[in-house]
Amino acid sequence: MTHIIAEPCIGTKDLSCVDVCPVDCIHPTKNASDGTTAQQLYIDPDTCIDCGLCVDECPVKAIFPQDELPEEWSKYIQINADYFKNKA
Repeated sequence: MTHIIAEPCIGTKDLSCVDVCPVDCIHPTKNASDGTTAQQLYIDPDTCIDCGLCVDECPVKAIFPQDELPEEWSKYIQINADYFKNKA
């Protein structure tokens, strides 16, 4: 299973979650080419190891285990996956 970054991250993009991720699956980082233009941060579902370290670090409570994602934000499962699909 993976974690999902949802709507509360839009416009916030606090990088605390990036700093604690042991597998660097949260993007864009501050040095990435789209670091300033991306609306939010995204978790790579193929890289996430489901450790949950990012959840407590998020100041806006935007990160959820996929099976606990509120229904109103279910579209963010695909939004996170598409971000990385488009990077390939």
